[in-house]
Amino acid sequence: MGLFGVGSICGAFIGGKLTDKIGFYDLQIFALFSGGVLFLITGYQHSFFSLAISVFILSFCNESFRPANSSAIAYYSTDENKTRSYSLNRLAVNLGWAVGGALGGFLASYSYHSLFWVDGCTNIVAALMLLKLIPRAGIVKPAKIKSEHTVTTSAYRDKVYLLFILFVVLFATCFFQLFTMQPLFYKMAWQYNEQTIGFLMALNGLLIVIIEMVLIHRLEGRRHALKYISSGVILVGIGFVILNVMPAIICSGLVVVFFITLGEMLAMPFMNSFWVTRTNQYNRGEYAALYTMAWSTAQVLAPTLGSQLILYGGFSLLWWLLGGVCIVAATGFMMIYKVNYRPLASLQ
Repeated sequence: MGLFGVGSICGAFIGGKLTDKIGFYDLQIFALFSGGVLFLITGYQHSFFSLAISVFILSFCNESFRPANSSAIAYYSTDENKTRSYSLNRLAVNLGWAVGGALGGFLASYSYHSLFWVDGCTNIVAALMLLKLIPRAGIVKPAKIKSEHTVTTSAYRDKVYLLFILFVVLFATCFFQLFTMQPLFYKMAWQYNEQTIGFLMALNGLLIVIIEMVLIHRLEGRRHALKYISSGVILVGIGFVILNVMPAIICSGLVVVFFITLGEMLAMPFMNSFWVTRTNQYNRGEYAALYTMAWSTAQVLAPTLGSQLILYGGFSLLWWLLGGVCIVAATGFMMIYKVNYRPLASLQ
């Protein structure tokens, strides 16, 4: 799993570079096809060494898809609907998460090996659908139209964006506790059974599917994205702190899900729309890669740091600390707004 995380970070980095060189379309096709084939190959590995190599290459190819896909969403969106476009993408991810989890459980009860075949085939089918439903015609590779007079800023030299990414890593490391340490807390501390825990986890995705698109449609364009992000991060922090102050009853779990999900719906779509506003068609892959790498890094850090905090200070320390880190991240997002964007808003 550690190699999977390292592979995803490397894949996102190279994927961003390739997106700006060859364009998002070809890279998406390559990532889906290669990921599908590598899922099938991974299913036949029996030694630790061969499995480790296969997992690293698989995650590398799979994660290279994300910067290209993020760039594609920006390409097909307008300034007026880009936040809704990314929200729609999140809706698709959450539906896939729900269906995939249920299907995975069914397949595992039949044969673990079938998981690799289904994963591989769905990747390949997705590539074929992309070729059929969204033809390449009309899409020009950025490298072919970029001239020597074109001014571009590298994501790795954009100080404002790098600061934004730092706060994204802080928030994402907190947020991923929702899927790692929080279910463990429900089981060990609050004595919830597996069905209740599964229901609470599914409720998060269900609320996103039902509410997020409507919510974003009403909010988009009314305030700066960083303001919504800051508010959402605060709500997620409150959700974690509630785990320390409310009794171990089902209603408490529902309240926690409400706060964290509402915060997620406010923060994440506007995080996407924020980084897109700092890009153009020549450097969008780099920006998308750095954003993807931030989440991949947090996915590695979250269970590692969370488990160590629980080991030495118990769940209570973890939830208080997560609330504090969310406050730091929310304050950081607001400082970025006040220093870099509020003066422009006042002039307008």
